[in-house]
Amino acid sequence: MKHLLAAAVCLVAAPAFASNDDIVKVQAAGDVATTMDRLEEAVKGAGATVFARVDHAAGAASVDMALDDEQLLIFGNPKLGTPAMQDDALAGLFLPLRVLVYKDGAGQVWLAYEDPEEMLDDLSIPDDAPYVKTMAGALAKLTAAAAGN
Repeated sequence: MKHLLAAAVCLVAAPAFASNDDIVKVQAAGDVATTMDRLEEAVKGAGATVFARVDHAAGAASVDMALDDEQLLIFGNPKLGTPAMQDDALAGLFLPLRVLVYKDGAGQVWLAYEDPEEMLDDLSIPDDAPYVKTMAGALAKLTAAAAGN
């Protein structure tokens, strides 16, 4: 019984992770670095702030481990993110926005991000909050520009 109770507590305390249904993937032309450069340019061109560009493959290499090309761009616009955090401070766990550019096992490059509607669904954010649709539209537009197709 103790083990069952411990397992239940762990499940309740475990963080929620996005399911594959919540992840939007956009096929890209070119390599990871070029695609990420296009994404960063599109983000800056849209007036958003780039907070970080994380090269996961370089991080892996720094500890003598191998990882296919994979980079994460963290960016945002306080005009969009602040209202979400005003509605629920826990939105700060998901913001700023993130887009991952990676190469799969077949060599195809993808852009991936979590659908903002799903990402914020468990928070006290109104379903019809205009900033959620704006975030989704911005992510779709930015990743389409970065895809280079």
